[in-house]
Amino acid sequence: MAKPRKSGSNQPEVLNRKARHDYHIEETLEVGIRLHGTEVKSVRAGRISLGEAYVRAESEPLSLTLHSAHIGEYAPAGPNQHPAVRERALLAHKREIAKLARLSQVKGVTIVPLKLYFKNGFAKLLIGVGRGKGKSDKRQDLKEREARRDIERAMSKRV
Repeated sequence: MAKPRKSGSNQPEVLNRKARHDYHIEETLEVGIRLHGTEVKSVRAGRISLGEAYVRAESEPLSLTLHSAHIGEYAPAGPNQHPAVRERALLAHKREIAKLARLSQVKGVTIVPLKLYFKNGFAKLLIGVGRGKGKSDKRQDLKEREARRDIERAMSKRV
């Protein structure tokens, strides 16, 4: 008999806030990630950083890899540790990888990891096709965010 699901899951959800600040995200895709045993335990403990990470899609041979993601060591593993920064294979359908490879060939377009989370016991990575923002775009976003906060403050005082 299957165990009943817990309503409040304590699984970590790691966000890459820097990606949404630096890129206009045009399209997103959920992919699987191939991890070693100690890496899975480390991710569950929340010892991961996606800030500097990026994704590379290649058409020959057809592959999708995550680069520069830092997953900290899992202390109870002792001397059998994984390297903290290494290339990690991402799992997706062939047509999705081919599409991402075509999109990433355009100048100014990159594939960035947005979020890492667990779904049905498997580690999933949300990746996005992003086009770089300029300084003026970033300033405009900050102004819009501040205006939204001011409106929310005014509405909360009114109620």
